[in-house]
Amino acid sequence: MAPTLATRSRSLVLGCGLAAVILAVGCLPSGGSGMGMPRPQPDLNFTIGVEGVVWCKGCRYPGYIESRDASPLRNASALLRCRRHGSRQALSVWGATNSRGYFLIQTGAQAAAFTSKDCRVYVPRSPARGCANPARRKGLPLRFRRFVTRPDGLQGRYVAGGFTFAPQDRSKC
Repeated sequence: MAPTLATRSRSLVLGCGLAAVILAVGCLPSGGSGMGMPRPQPDLNFTIGVEGVVWCKGCRYPGYIESRDASPLRNASALLRCRRHGSRQALSVWGATNSRGYFLIQTGAQAAAFTSKDCRVYVPRSPARGCANPARRKGLPLRFRRFVTRPDGLQGRYVAGGFTFAPQDRSKC
């Protein structure tokens, strides 16, 4: 018995659907990061850039965001510290936050000796006396975000969480 027009249409749709799935799976990145970006070659040297934000939870300073119940902390010092395990070799680079609490720390070629696993970011103290209790004292690890092309070469851009401080007494903000 010859297939009907409806049967042929279902077979065609099913075949096209299967082909689309196979094509989609074949286009997935392999051996790269979850973002579809290839991992850098082991001998590729690039500088490191780290960005983050510093907040004061509970105080209503300029730029207060009600949904976060937090204000960005201006002029907070952020430190990128890289140290190889079992080595005396270390790198420290400081940065400061802007009026939105955002910082960007950028290294030069001296960072080539380190991997992101060797580095952590710290915000040792708050610039606001009324908001000086850190939510965490330990440094935060770097999380890869993207590569950025710069005039001096390639930069791996990382993020290091949000740093939060809080007041000991909310009435002293």
